[in-house]
Amino acid sequence: MTNEKILNFAIRFGFLILLMGLVLYFSLSASGFASPRSAAFILQSVAITGILALGVTCTLVVDGFDLSIGSVATTSLMLSAYAMVILEMSAFSAVMLCLLMGAVVGLINGLLIVKFKVPDLLATLGMMFLLIGLQRIPTQGNSIATGMKLPDGSVAEGAFSQAFLWLGRHRFDLVVERLVPVPVVIFLITAFAIWVFLELTRHGRLMYAIGSNERAAALVGANVNRYKIAAYMISGVTASIGGILLAARLGRGDIASGNNLLLDSVAAALIGFAVLGAARPNAFGTAVGALFVGILLQGLTMMNAPYYTQDFVKGAVLVIALVFTFYLSAKRGAGGKT
Repeated sequence: MTNEKILNFAIRFGFLILLMGLVLYFSLSASGFASPRSAAFILQSVAITGILALGVTCTLVVDGFDLSIGSVATTSLMLSAYAMVILEMSAFSAVMLCLLMGAVVGLINGLLIVKFKVPDLLATLGMMFLLIGLQRIPTQGNSIATGMKLPDGSVAEGAFSQAFLWLGRHRFDLVVERLVPVPVVIFLITAFAIWVFLELTRHGRLMYAIGSNERAAALVGANVNRYKIAAYMISGVTASIGGILLAARLGRGDIASGNNLLLDSVAAALIGFAVLGAARPNAFGTAVGALFVGILLQGLTMMNAPYYTQDFVKGAVLVIALVFTFYLSAKRGAGGKT
């Protein structure tokens, strides 16, 4: 009985203890780590990937997977830049256009999966390559910036609106002046909204039911196809939000700026399985997973660890978190059967 209690405690709180231990270690080893500015920088570094990871979480809940989130985000980045710099649209119009694009991409992904029976990995992989190519066509593969020369020989006269740049660069005062960036606030709001939707609403519970047993969910009256399509649309919209915030922070349409978004977002969503022993996709775990990766990389950077070790460390953490979750959970299940 004692061993079972220890095992249950390890499954439920082990990852959070590891997170607190990591914070304590870096606080003692890296000068300046335990400061408000450092905390704000960590949150800023994970805000965009965290928002994308929350969208991935919604597809994981319905037993799906979205590989197109990184390309949706970079398409949103390029589209917002194209809308303001080349088409000279307002910030509001550019944001609405990007959100619509994300919803349409999610809708197409969902239809490919539920109507045309294309496996989710193949459907979203195809969409990923389609968007990677599509976003490069209007500028012949060039990044977008004010005053750039267009393919027809003319010069782009538009510019990023200050209202748009505010989304990526403004900081709110908290404890110290100009501490909390807007993307962090949007990340926290998005995480809370998706957590409430998945955990506290009937629709969220039905999505979990679909992911657990699609046939049983259909038998109790859930519109399985509609919920699956909705999950991919949520993923598309959250990815487009991430792209908007990245464009607002950079102030240009940088074609290569979103290269790591997919892997980092997927890592955060999967690490979330280990938080509080959930062993399932969940918004709280995803947010904590994103924060964990940010703390780890910030601490390694402040301790002057070589940059080329970061991907290895992220991969190792992901593997350990998943083994920790599923191995201990399976061991607990085996113990319960005996």
